[in-house]
Amino acid sequence: MELIFKLKLKIIAVYLGIVLSLALNAQRVGIGTLIADSSAALEVKSTSKGFLLPRMSFVQRNAIANPAAGLIIWCIDCDEMQIYDGVKWKNMSGTAAVGVTVPNVNICYDTWMIKNLNVTKYKNGDAIPVVSDPTAWKNLTTGAMCWLNNESNNDSTYGVLYNWYAVNDPRGLAPEGWHVASLDEWETMEYCLGNERTAGGKLKLNNTTLWPVINTGATNRSGFTAVPSAFRDGNTGLYYNTSNIFLGAWWTSTTYGSNQASVKYLINNGSMVLSPTANKSYGLSVRCIKD
Repeated sequence: MELIFKLKLKIIAVYLGIVLSLALNAQRVGIGTLIADSSAALEVKSTSKGFLLPRMSFVQRNAIANPAAGLIIWCIDCDEMQIYDGVKWKNMSGTAAVGVTVPNVNICYDTWMIKNLNVTKYKNGDAIPVVSDPTAWKNLTTGAMCWLNNESNNDSTYGVLYNWYAVNDPRGLAPEGWHVASLDEWETMEYCLGNERTAGGKLKLNNTTLWPVINTGATNRSGFTAVPSAFRDGNTGLYYNTSNIFLGAWWTSTTYGSNQASVKYLINNGSMVLSPTANKSYGLSVRCIKD
């Protein structure tokens, strides 16, 4: 009993010490320092750790009820710190924070990304699993991603390869304000550019640095800037078309039966847009279209 009584006295003494410290410091709180600076209500001192803001998606940020002027968050799918000015969210540069900015082009009726998608998180901020092992890849029935030859530095040129389960994940693969293009949306673009037999040339980047020397019909007149990319076989988990990359293949959001989904692909020695289906375990590129 005496020991318990002494412990209680110590707890009370610590509590009174904190109260006294706050009173003497005019309600200033220091973390990593005994006394906060006189101009600060809160001061954090550290030489090995940072101050971590709340991290949230664009959608979660917009769902904050009655944000106070001066509220600060880190927008995970905008990749920057943002502040609420009492009327709207702004980037720290002072410009309006409207969401994710991606290079795009207007093609006929729609706005398309001009690069293959390279996100590593779903729209809600959850990480997309990176799967490099071929056996694990071919057995997947959930979303996953990888880079060409498992080398992440390939993403700036070729984007990321996703299986179709990632495309269809309810958490959303595309950034806020965008969606993975459907088969119908691809075909609307093709026919606006002529037809499926000739539109491919107008979509392909017209160089022979990424495409092989023979790059039939390539003009990139549409601005779509299609580049070739490898793909990952859903039956073996292995990469194909990795050395002399002669085709580009993209998932659509359109399913075809329980195990297949519609694909669009372009080849170097032709101007056609080809429209096969593929097993949902394949790893392919993705292009998005604005909502």
